[in-house]
Amino acid sequence: MSSPAPTPDITRLRDLSPHQVRSGIAAWLGWLFDGLDMHLYTLVATAFVAQLMALPESDPAVGQHGSIIQAAFLVGWALGGAFFGRVGDLLGRSRTLTLTILTYACFTGLSFFAQTWWHLMIFRFLAALGIGGEWAVGASLLSETWPKKWRPWIAATLQSAVNCGVLLACFAGFMLAGREPRYIFLIGVLPAFITLWIRKAVPETDEWEKAREGQPVPRISDLFGPEVRSTTWRVLIICAVSLTAHWTFLFWQQKHVLSLPEISSLSKEGKDSAIVTALLWIMLGSLIGNYIAGALAKLMGYRKAIVLMMLAYFGIMYISFSRPWDWETTKLQFAVIGACQGVFGLFTMCLPPLFPVLLRTTGSGFCYNIGRIVAAAGTVYFGIYVKVDKEVGDFRTALLYAGFLFIPAALVSMLLPLEKDEPGKVDQPAE
Repeated sequence: MSSPAPTPDITRLRDLSPHQVRSGIAAWLGWLFDGLDMHLYTLVATAFVAQLMALPESDPAVGQHGSIIQAAFLVGWALGGAFFGRVGDLLGRSRTLTLTILTYACFTGLSFFAQTWWHLMIFRFLAALGIGGEWAVGASLLSETWPKKWRPWIAATLQSAVNCGVLLACFAGFMLAGREPRYIFLIGVLPAFITLWIRKAVPETDEWEKAREGQPVPRISDLFGPEVRSTTWRVLIICAVSLTAHWTFLFWQQKHVLSLPEISSLSKEGKDSAIVTALLWIMLGSLIGNYIAGALAKLMGYRKAIVLMMLAYFGIMYISFSRPWDWETTKLQFAVIGACQGVFGLFTMCLPPLFPVLLRTTGSGFCYNIGRIVAAAGTVYFGIYVKVDKEVGDFRTALLYAGFLFIPAALVSMLLPLEKDEPGKVDQPAE
């Protein structure tokens, strides 16, 4: 059984078919728990790695090994996006969505049992395989079932699911403050239960079913064939450069917060609370930013909206980290940085339609997630080799330099394809 193709004249939510509604709920929940499991580690990274290594949290080795674990996570995310992206084109969107959620839920939960830092690294790598795969599959599921003119708002709503997942992680952090860091990973098992409903209620998309009829499955190498290779390379560059800057901020911002004079003198509970508070401000800003990005895309198109949001991201990173600020100002700056992160929500509906149907999750997953391998190396580089003061752990300069990467990302974004309205047409790069 397959879901019906999108109806062009749908203008209200109540006009959506039951299949479209269930597909939307499944994708949103998948992204919600994606955000939850993704950020549980960032809340306890310093404390848990220090505990596993039997070292004080201020020891430089803790930060180095913490960044290596995060790099392994980003590499796993990249490989998972490429692997499950291919599986999504072969097995279908709904089946693969179930597999990705089970993967990240189970291995996040297993992180509870880590006894050494490299145990944790392995579990985070394996969990990341599912998290990376869920992005491409969920995005393709909705792009093939919901009306095209709704895509900017769908992108914003999907990205808001990630933010809500991070807020759930923050809530879990508040609830478990003072307990051993490992307990927070048990929360990550919860997503496994929704897969039972997805397998029963969410059918494969009609567009995928029709594309499979009588057609050979394209090879992965076709991503670099004449039809789409220009798009593949451009999107790869944009994702690699922008995600390096983005993840350098997301991971190392907690070190920056801990180095602030108002925070460095607090108790352990106070520092833990400050880390969660910082992430909360980022996510609240991002929730708003998703819809700002969606409105810009509706007003001026994806390409111009992405360029504008990238430049804004650079601007606020420069303002925030070119000089010291107090804690109250930092929280407001983090909210603005979060708002600029809405640019990544636009990728969810912008990237999949750039590729043919049977290369859709392969192409979008490959481009978005292979860029994370570069981001993984960049996160380690900016965190370990670009510091202001190793004694106090000031990461302001690392974050400042990382922000400059949004400039080349914006320049290449100017060459993104313009949308085509003709059914079945693959969007072509702008000249």
